[in-house]
Amino acid sequence: MEPELKVAYTKIVTISTDAIMEANEMRDGLGAHWPFLIDPERTVQQDLGIIEYTDPYHNPMIPHTLVLEPGLVIYAVYNGYWYRGRPSPARLRADLRAVTEKVRPDWDITAPGQRDAWERGDKSTFWPYGMTLREVFAADPSEG
Repeated sequence: MEPELKVAYTKIVTISTDAIMEANEMRDGLGAHWPFLIDPERTVQQDLGIIEYTDPYHNPMIPHTLVLEPGLVIYAVYNGYWYRGRPSPARLRADLRAVTEKVRPDWDITAPGQRDAWERGDKSTFWPYGMTLREVFAADPSEG
């Protein structure tokens, strides 16, 4: 699904408790083109309380998928320990659609007032008019 996410200006990141060599082998094995963050000290595992207590030898973290809104606000959390606990591509699409609808006032350009605003030259609720993509990605998400 990563190519689809890239087209939608969506980022994916994997956090691994493995050492850098093992994490790189996993990334290569998956053909992943997204960042893998390495956390062998298990800071994230401990901070989030997602310690896989049934395997004290390897001390892995319970895999989770988080869907985040701008500003790193958690929209949804999935416990991916078992296959059925992981979000399906359809579920992720639905979550990402809901987040996008929430944060993009121009999601539905047929909504009342949108056309009038456009015709008045008020493009403040349309994305990203007047900005380059560099400016868009450098912008503070809390500023709207």
